[in-house]
Amino acid sequence: MDSAHTTRLTHEFAELTQFFRAVRQSSRALIAPLSDADATVQSMPDASPAKWHLAHTTWFFESFLLVPHLSGYRIFDEHFNFLFNSYYETVGARHPRPRRGLLTRPTLETILSYRQHVDAGIEKLLQEDASAGITQLVELGCHHEQQHQELLLTDILHLFAQSPLKPAYKLPEPLLFEPQAVRAPVYLPFDGGLVEIGHEGKGFAFDCEGPRHSVFIEPYRLADRPVTNREWIEFIVDGGYRDPLLWLSDGWAALRDQGWTMPLYWERRDDVYWTMTLRGAQPLDLDAPVTHVSYFEADAFATWSHRRLPTEMEWERATRGVSLAGNFADSGYLRPRPASVTAELPRQMFGDAWEWTRSAFLPYPRFRPAAGAVGEYNGKFMSGQFVLRGGSCVTPRGHIRRSYRNFFPPAMRWQFAGVRLADDAVFTP
Repeated sequence: MDSAHTTRLTHEFAELTQFFRAVRQSSRALIAPLSDADATVQSMPDASPAKWHLAHTTWFFESFLLVPHLSGYRIFDEHFNFLFNSYYETVGARHPRPRRGLLTRPTLETILSYRQHVDAGIEKLLQEDASAGITQLVELGCHHEQQHQELLLTDILHLFAQSPLKPAYKLPEPLLFEPQAVRAPVYLPFDGGLVEIGHEGKGFAFDCEGPRHSVFIEPYRLADRPVTNREWIEFIVDGGYRDPLLWLSDGWAALRDQGWTMPLYWERRDDVYWTMTLRGAQPLDLDAPVTHVSYFEADAFATWSHRRLPTEMEWERATRGVSLAGNFADSGYLRPRPASVTAELPRQMFGDAWEWTRSAFLPYPRFRPAAGAVGEYNGKFMSGQFVLRGGSCVTPRGHIRRSYRNFFPPAMRWQFAGVRLADDAVFTP
């Protein structure tokens, strides 16, 4: 092995170790404002306690790396494989997801000790074996943990929203709602034709982001910014939640069953709309992107607007030349901001709010899941889900890519999911 190759491998090993440490420390920092009770309670079956997120991401490293690959490794607690497995059928039985909030034991202190034990094991493993198979699994584990960092924040928001005290995850501070020039969105034209979609092969990506492949799209137009809270209020006032002609059949059934009249966390106080945020209950920022709406609501709004949702292929095509900058979790703002009038076009493609697309979450051509248990990571969910793109205000910076495919069931509302409209190039309103 020549010296240049050795130097490159040493550099890559140092970068991975630094990345691993940074990700693990970020998770630890996220739970700093929480009590043991905050970290234990589960607000609904779709959410998980913060303590469970901390333990599950640690279990991932222990189960897929340390147990099979580190000679002499001592399992921290033999019960944890049952308690903190999420959905990996090939790994064994697991505690039911809707009952994760009943795990008062182990304590948060014990979970933090578990993390230290596993962290030491991973660092030792990397010192002993920095082969491609090991480093790829460590990298996957880090990105898996970043996903759970976002889930931890969204789950805490949902938990705190159920409390009559409406507590703040972070102390409230003056939020600068800068006056915006209120105007209709501009629809930017994009050519059709054969385009390349999917991860380009450099750097990390989840398996569902590839293989890169060609798709044919018709010419289309895409809004230069997401739909705002102000525009959503117009939809409400115009009877959008009362008109079944705007809704998909399953969406109308969900609306009636769950009593939807406005986005999740919204309420009226003396004719002023408020929303629950990670800084407690706050007045609605009218010019910020709407969030916490389901695919069904997004589709109904698009129908009401005489537009449609973009496909994920159209969305990804529109990001060419757009930087990956945006309002992510690292800003500390933890809620969407209004679009800057000086931002590059199209605005807010990354950060602030995940954007629903009309595309079902399905495998790309030639997709093959990874071998073994990690192959259960994405492929098994390619049914009944819709794709979201772009990241949100609680997504870790650096975790997002233009090929990144998030996915959720169409009735999901507790994520920071919003809407960007599209239409065909030949359009008559």
